[in-house]
Amino acid sequence: MADNFTSSIGRADLGGALIPDDISQEIIQTMPESSVLLTRAKRTAMSARKKTQPVLATLPEAYWVQEGALKQTSKTGWEDVNITAEELAVIVPIPDSVVDDSKINLWNTVKPLIAEAFGRKIDGAGIFGVDKPATWGDDILTGATKANNTITQGTGTDLAQDVAKLAQKVSEEGFAVNGFASQPGLNWQLVGLRDANGQPVYQPSLAQGTPSNLYGYPLNEVKNGAWDPTKAVLLAADWSKFVVGVRQDMTYQLFDQGVISDADGKVIYNLMQQDAKALRVVMRVGFAVANPMTRVAKKGTQYPAGFIVPKAGA
Repeated sequence: MADNFTSSIGRADLGGALIPDDISQEIIQTMPESSVLLTRAKRTAMSARKKTQPVLATLPEAYWVQEGALKQTSKTGWEDVNITAEELAVIVPIPDSVVDDSKINLWNTVKPLIAEAFGRKIDGAGIFGVDKPATWGDDILTGATKANNTITQGTGTDLAQDVAKLAQKVSEEGFAVNGFASQPGLNWQLVGLRDANGQPVYQPSLAQGTPSNLYGYPLNEVKNGAWDPTKAVLLAADWSKFVVGVRQDMTYQLFDQGVISDADGKVIYNLMQQDAKALRVVMRVGFAVANPMTRVAKKGTQYPAGFIVPKAGA
């Protein structure tokens, strides 16, 4: 991934509408989309960089005992899943003159866009392995593929059957599918689909900020740019088995002095000398998948998620 130390917001990036000569203008922009992992996965606070999450690895057994016979013994074992928090950060410099002449609060406008960018990084790394920290282990797509929990779109007579077949596959391994995530626009493929009883399988959301429903479970379309439609159409999962560890939530600090340098130490931006301020945003977050043993799956074959993948060449 190429380093970027030279980006800043200038007048050319804002356009005349945001720095008008004498009138204030309303900003019209796409509402930033949150992270589906931060929204749906189990969130746990971390008091250190690393945290250990015990996961059930072996299950106890029970035995019939004849009258007067000896009772047998059994044991249960756990394995550790390690969550390591890695730092996600960015610095956004803006010249003071641009802030002064703007008719909007640029800093308040930039903050939610940065949050969206952070969400995109987290989802891309956790779901597809894009720019993933090495300490995070396998991404969800890799883990599901290893467990053979994928179905090619078009396996059933329609998308509704594909979803049902995928959820059945995950359920047969002992996990309860309790939600979905998908590529943007999938809702239009789902509208009008019916189950065997003629009932709609998809119900669009009627309130902003709440997910739609697919087979009665929430469906989050990933609209922050992290979803790769060439790799997957839909994710079905037991979301309680995805763990997001937060060591440090998003923190914002505004600086009016200091320098910004590149990887070689060359000063690119001097805030005091160039009359500018810089917003520094930092978050420390980890991700792991808990994959406990279940009663109905052979050890090592189970996984709490699966994907509908596109047809080859689609």
